[in-house]
Amino acid sequence: MTEAEQTLEERIAALEAERDERLNDLKRVAADFENYRKRVARDQESLVARAHERLVKELLPVLDDLERALAAAEEHEEAKLEEGVRLVHEELKSALKREGLAEIETNGRFDPHVHEALLSQPSDAEEGSVLEVVQKGYRLGDRVVRPARVVVAAPQETDGER
Repeated sequence: MTEAEQTLEERIAALEAERDERLNDLKRVAADFENYRKRVARDQESLVARAHERLVKELLPVLDDLERALAAAEEHEEAKLEEGVRLVHEELKSALKREGLAEIETNGRFDPHVHEALLSQPSDAEEGSVLEVVQKGYRLGDRVVRPARVVVAAPQETDGER
């Protein structure tokens, strides 16, 4: 074998060794990434489970109050029943508020981002203003969970427009 061939063989062997090393590096990175992906998925599941647990813990007193209200209803004490239901309502509202739930404002003009117009009704009020709330709307943080369902003011009809 000539010196040139020997040098070429050594160069090929060195390149093959470098290729194998790079391939092993890539396999290691792929395995690390797969482990990272699995860890993130586990962490996400754990986070969701803790959030559910926290919400359930917040709502358990409401469940207890409902059971007390139902027990009072069996005794036919309407005043206590109404008071019990009112207390449950307030407790549930405050638990949801602590979780970030806020009622959507319905005073003023119709906003298609947070209101859902069920119908428009002729009125003396300013056109496009909210006349009536059919169903309250809520936000969770900055996201609309449920838009407020409203009746919107339309211009008053005059005899000439009919």
